Amino acid sequence: SWKDVPVDPFVMTHINYAFGHVNDTFDGVRIDNPERLKKIVDLKEINPELKVMLSIGGWGSGRFSEMASTAETRLSFAEDCLAIVEAYGLDGIDIDWEYPTSDAAGISSSPDDRENFNLLMKDLREVLGTGRLLTLASSAYAEYIDFHACEKYLDFVNIMTYDMANAPFHHAALYASENTEGTCVGAIAAHVEAGVPVSKLVLGVPFYGRGGTSMPRFVDYRNIKEEDGMVQMWDEKAQAPYLADKDGNLVLGYDTPKSLTLKCDYIKENGLLGV
Repeated sequence: SWKDVPVDPFVMTHINYAFGHVNDTFDGVRIDNPERLKKIVDLKEINPELKVMLSIGGWGSGRFSEMASTAETRLSFAEDCLAIVEAYGLDGIDIDWEYPTSDAAGISSSPDDRENFNLLMKDLREVLGTGRLLTLASSAYAEYIDFHACEKYLDFVNIMTYDMANAPFHHAALYASENTEGTCVGAIAAHVEAGVPVSKLVLGVPFYGRGGTSMPRFVDYRNIKEEDGMVQMWDEKAQAPYLADKDGNLVLGYDTPKSLTLKCDYIKENGLLGV
């Protein structure tokens, strides 16, 4: 919502517009830059196969706990979601509550959030009906959400397989190595164990890197020169690239076309829904 970059509607199947938020009265939705949302929906005229959804939440977006705490506010929120879907011509709603029961993002939380989240998913599905998409963003290792209880209401789950660590570790590596704390394959396994069919899993991939204290989060690795004291390296175990300093330490983990291709191959070979 904070950009005005042109979008090619033929290079993807779904667009999640970020973000909507729970409103101040805990019973509806507020949309960031609704005019931008209308422009995104207009892309469906160019590619009728494109699906456009409103993603509600994001890091630091609160008031979920209050909204989900009563039957009245949950239903009112769900009905507002339906009204927005119909008004804008959307294909569904994506919930990005980061995270039920957690106040790490500076938002309100409650131990009851986990169960209330299940009730919210049930209300959203009943109000949206079976012909519209209902999805969510899930933390890498499937914490916070009771998927055994709510998976049946969901069309698919977008795993946030990024930001899993800071340098000197990869933040989005496919496999484990001495340079990883979390991995894509570990996150997939955690979601399957938590009750999500692999066919409903979408692997999140970042188009940015994460450094530590010596590197910024957003840097174009293609502009790094050896005279800057950095060398582009490849972690064979993790199947991931990284920038190393003069001492060989990982200072920025990121993805390239090579590592993204390997992730896509894994998705196809293992029956995931997409990326």
